[in-house]
Amino acid sequence: MSDCLFCKIVRGEIPATQVAESAECLAFRDIQPQAEVHVLVIPKTHYSSMNDIADADVVGAMSMLAKEVAAAEGVDASGYRLVINTGKQGGQSVDHVHMHVLGGRQMQWPPG
Repeated sequence: MSDCLFCKIVRGEIPATQVAESAECLAFRDIQPQAEVHVLVIPKTHYSSMNDIADADVVGAMSMLAKEVAAAEGVDASGYRLVINTGKQGGQSVDHVHMHVLGGRQMQWPPG
C-alpha cells in the first residue's frame, strides 16, 4: 500500500531504527516506547490488521523474528510480552499489522 507508514519504512522511504530482519518481516524500534525494550515486528507485505491474514505462516514469521529480537535485546531470559492490537477498540494505531515486543520492566496484568 503506497501511503501506509509501515510500508514506507519497509521500502526505505521513511527512516527507522532497524533491529532485525528476515525474508518476510522487519523489526524496528517504536518511536514512543512503553518499556525499556519496545520493538515493532511487521510483515513486509501489507496486511491492514490480523483480520486480513489468511496464512498462519505470516504470524509465525513475525513470532520467530520477535523471539530473535527478545534474545538480541537481552530480555529472553527475564521475560517479555508480545502484543498485536487489532482494530480501533483493540488499540491499533497504524493500519498495518504489527507485533509489539515489550521488555526490560515488570509487565502488569491485566494490561488495560
